[in-house]
Amino acid sequence: MLTSVVALVDLRKNRDSPVREAIDLIGGIDDLNNEQREAVIKVGVFGVNTPHYSTVGIVQDIVNAFNKSPKVYLAESDNYQGAALDRLQIWKELFTDRVQPYDLSRDPDTFKLRVENPIRDVVLQLSKIILKPRAFICTHVLRSYHKGSILKNLFGLPPSPKKAQYHKNEVFYNLLTQLYKTIGGIDLSILDGSRFCHHMDSLPTDLIAVGRDPVAVETVGAILASLKLSKHETIKAFTEKGYGVSDIDKIDIVGESFDEMKERCEKTLLQLKKRFSERPKPWSPTGALSKLISSGFFVSPNRRTIGDIESALIEEDPRAEGRSQIIYTNLQRRVKKGILMSEKTDDSVVFWKI
Repeated sequence: MLTSVVALVDLRKNRDSPVREAIDLIGGIDDLNNEQREAVIKVGVFGVNTPHYSTVGIVQDIVNAFNKSPKVYLAESDNYQGAALDRLQIWKELFTDRVQPYDLSRDPDTFKLRVENPIRDVVLQLSKIILKPRAFICTHVLRSYHKGSILKNLFGLPPSPKKAQYHKNEVFYNLLTQLYKTIGGIDLSILDGSRFCHHMDSLPTDLIAVGRDPVAVETVGAILASLKLSKHETIKAFTEKGYGVSDIDKIDIVGESFDEMKERCEKTLLQLKKRFSERPKPWSPTGALSKLISSGFFVSPNRRTIGDIESALIEEDPRAEGRSQIIYTNLQRRVKKGILMSEKTDDSVVFWKI
């Protein structure tokens, strides 16, 4: 028996009101969109330099779908890429008296959540704005990232910019599932596939997936992104808790043909992988020094100064210029491992290999 509904809408056919169309396909949201309930839209924006966040057009359409809500908040927290309010400026043209940016990292009205996990004490002070009775809407992009999109977006609720401290698997999956339970779930999920994001690149796929079951939406998105569900630990963690449906045979996909949208995404992913393979590899001090060592450059009686080493690396690859500090750090690591020897002189440090 089908237990969850996910709507697929082709943006090449409907760019004016795709979210509204998807909502109609899944049966409406009258219980969410009314004069008694404010709405919080958790937009997922890691950084502003790559378009790996829901477009202004899609977020505008989400806002329009909540036309009866007295207030609509676009919510985000700080991360190491920047302050929440700075990153939310992506959608500044949508801001009005009714539609406002909301900083989850500086809300004085908070509650405490202790995240149960086997390795460390994790206590969060979370903004109360994410709690019911407000409707909680989650939007993120279609991407080939094994830790998720819609469900992973909950990772942006903790206020600390130092979110790397929660990345260990023993904490990460418990954090997401406990956040979900604490806020009373995600009421509406919009996976924005305007573009398919792969690594730091993206190409248009022009679709959205929308549903009331975030696990089902995540599952559909994972399949569209050619991810293996058997290795998708985020989906597995939520399914084990009973928070949604991840069996594709029990998800009613309405609207556009799932097979056709999947084929479109597969072709786009092939293009993205090809572009990624053709990119020049970034300069690596570790690789560059390994190559220099293998060439015999450091073999005694040669004793190489920092200047000698930098000159040799720049001659091999001009991208080594201006990397003095990282080159020196990598040299010191080789010394500690016994790969190289070093000695201070009056005006430099010399390195050699016995």
